[in-house]
Amino acid sequence: MVDLGQYTAVVLSAYAGTIVCLLALIFASVARSRRVARRLTEVEARRGKGAGKSPAEGSLT
Repeated sequence: MVDLGQYTAVVLSAYAGTIVCLLALIFASVARSRRVARRLTEVEARRGKGAGKSPAEGSLT
């Protein structure tokens, strides 16, 4: 490892903080993606027979 002298603690804590922030962002993104996918599935199930149509196709008839 590179000798950072008196700045070792500061540099390593900055790396640790960055890794924690990145992991938190990844976790939040995955959690939100799953939540949105689940809600989309629920909405599509409520639409029933029109689930395969786009909103524009269904409203013109």
